[in-house]
Amino acid sequence: MSATPKPKAAKKAAPKRTTKSTTAKSKPVPAGKVQSLTAKDFLEALELLVSDEELKKIQRYFKSGEGQYGEGDVFIGVRMGEVFTLAKAYIQMPLKEIEKLLESKIHEARAGAVSIMDFQARDKKTTETQKKELFDLYIRRHDRINNWDLVDRSAQFVVGAYLFDKPRTILYKLAKSKNVWERRTAIVSTGYFIRKRQLEDTFKIAETLLKDQHDLIHKATGGWIREAGKQNKQLLLSFLDKHAATMPRTMLRYAIEHLDTKLKKNYMDK
Repeated sequence: MSATPKPKAAKKAAPKRTTKSTTAKSKPVPAGKVQSLTAKDFLEALELLVSDEELKKIQRYFKSGEGQYGEGDVFIGVRMGEVFTLAKAYIQMPLKEIEKLLESKIHEARAGAVSIMDFQARDKKTTETQKKELFDLYIRRHDRINNWDLVDRSAQFVVGAYLFDKPRTILYKLAKSKNVWERRTAIVSTGYFIRKRQLEDTFKIAETLLKDQHDLIHKATGGWIREAGKQNKQLLLSFLDKHAATMPRTMLRYAIEHLDTKLKKNYMDK
């Protein structure tokens, strides 16, 4: 499901960065007050929220160095809470503009794009046709949804909610992808099913991911079977009885987090 790389655009002069150390803090744009719903305007609004102090925090939190999972990702230093607030103000952004935002090299811009997609997918006024368009965009441009927070911010409602009353074959295909973010989408999307007390797909996809080598898949898978276990503890215990001895230790630790001490020890000792 990998996308064909796009040709590199001609270099543009970097926009002049403003920081909270040199300008007064911008007030969030109230939802519904935006006059122009373009990717360009969103990026300009995002620049007003840049903070050098926040950039330092982000660079400690996300692993974007050479050889790390987010290698090459570009951050400018905007708090995610501010990104989400800005995205809510741009909730009516057209799909073609959302895709332009996804194409940005700036991580916070892509976080804004998936947040707009999430807000639209949750909106009761969004039609089934529009939900399909959001789902199709997510899958088609998964090359730009390329970090764990981007998946976690949008997969449940853009993908999971759309597939709730439809065949879910694509999730099993994603679970076998060579792309770590597509595999994470497979398990994270089932969070919506868990909300609706449908747990089968979570455990089945977790089985597919048992031999995964990536720590970010271990954490997501363990976390979601733990959440499914809140709905049906016996299903979780049956899964652990079968797989605890061989599943990755991080996945196991996340899965047993809410069990009592005796059960935790029992499964960790397997």
